[in-house]
Amino acid sequence: MHIEMKDIIKSFGTNQVLHGASIDIAPGEVHALMGENGAGKSTMMKILTGVHEKDGGSVKVDGQEVAYAGPKEAEENGISFIHQELNVLSEMSIEENLFLNKELFNKFGLLDKKAMRREARTALEVLGMTLPPETLMSQLSVGQQQMVEICKALMANVQVIIMDEPTAALTDTETRKLFEVIADLQKRNVSIVYISHRMEEIFQISDRITVMRDGEYIGTKLTSETNDDELVKMMIGRELKERYPKREPVIGEVVLKVDHLTSGNRVKNVSFELRAGEVLGFSGLMGSGRSEIMHAIFGSAPRDNGTITIKDQLVNIQSPEDAMRNGIGFITEDRKSEGLLLDKSIRENLALTNLTEVSRKGFINKSAEKAISDSSIKMFQIKTPHAEYLTGDLSGGNQQKVVIAKWVLTNPGVLILDEPTRGVDVGAKEEIYQIINDLAKQGVAIIMVSSDLPEVIGMSDRVAVMREGELKGVLDRELISDENIMTLATGGKIDGIN
Repeated sequence: MHIEMKDIIKSFGTNQVLHGASIDIAPGEVHALMGENGAGKSTMMKILTGVHEKDGGSVKVDGQEVAYAGPKEAEENGISFIHQELNVLSEMSIEENLFLNKELFNKFGLLDKKAMRREARTALEVLGMTLPPETLMSQLSVGQQQMVEICKALMANVQVIIMDEPTAALTDTETRKLFEVIADLQKRNVSIVYISHRMEEIFQISDRITVMRDGEYIGTKLTSETNDDELVKMMIGRELKERYPKREPVIGEVVLKVDHLTSGNRVKNVSFELRAGEVLGFSGLMGSGRSEIMHAIFGSAPRDNGTITIKDQLVNIQSPEDAMRNGIGFITEDRKSEGLLLDKSIRENLALTNLTEVSRKGFINKSAEKAISDSSIKMFQIKTPHAEYLTGDLSGGNQQKVVIAKWVLTNPGVLILDEPTRGVDVGAKEEIYQIINDLAKQGVAIIMVSSDLPEVIGMSDRVAVMREGELKGVLDRELISDENIMTLATGGKIDGIN
């Protein structure tokens, strides 16, 4: 199947988001679509699959102009879109999700559950998943739910699959399996449109790369004939001088002390200290317990044992409210379901954690709300027409800035950042790194949990390494390296590190 989208124009109200954007997708190729958040990548693919109507330009499939009425018609014609925002029904099983609106019936007109379970099990095995098909989706990790969505697309026997940040929540093992499946699909002449900010993945699996910026087509390159620096310049219109801003930390006194913290079987006897003005990175393989520690500290997960001390005062944190009262802010890894109300405005989201600042005698003070939101939009350079703009309509990078701004407004002494740049483009990453630097300079003590090893190395003053719920060691700046982090993360030992 050959797809050609040319000179596409699209506006939402007075906001024009696509200005003559184009892409050409050849049969059997992996075509990477890159650009900053808000560049228009997902909008282009939604126009292709009938989610949105174009305002101008042409969409041709095998030389014929098309305009699908919606994703179902697009899929029936061989094009499937796996969205970054998962479209799963949590209280239904894996097999029910896989066969939703595609149920199999026996000769008596009854649901053929045995056939559906058999086909579901076979489809899951292709992706290396051994979960029983009757397992509820709510019992799966985000990564496993993503694999089910991919499985659903494969079962549709389509000719073009659009994948929007497909590996953002996958483990390394799941990612490798996905790449094997993509290679197999190519052999069957299936095309993949691969939307991702992960350069290493783009260069590993793609044949060609199309870059968009601010809703415009910038260019298409053969993957074998380009490099990171050229793509970054195409995406943001300038060169990034340094991927990670230079840090000149002024480390103060201990503000957070965690002793022998235990939470279920995911966090085992963890102890560490955090100082004012410090960025303490937390690293480790998927499932090592990094995020679970943070939830136990913040009171959003039970603490079975251990103590937490803030500025020499023993505190009893049983809930997020307790943590906030003690000056702890927590930006979780899942901003969409835990960090934001996507159907509310930027103004309303920023007010959520700051109700005492924007209310008078139990009533919301609209002018105070507006003042806080306007100053935050300016301070954090949130790209939006106005404060009343729906948060769900912002790009991923700007959504993350809203989350950070929301917590910074609480004036935390300790700020926990869990995967702060996941699903964020290179330009927005640079801005977020600078925000982290500025907060540290102001004396905020920062914990940064990240699965991006270069990010941990580039931004941390010290790195704590987790393995199977245990803290295997804390590396000082001079000892921070890929090799040392991975040695501890995989069970090895380093002289002088407990």
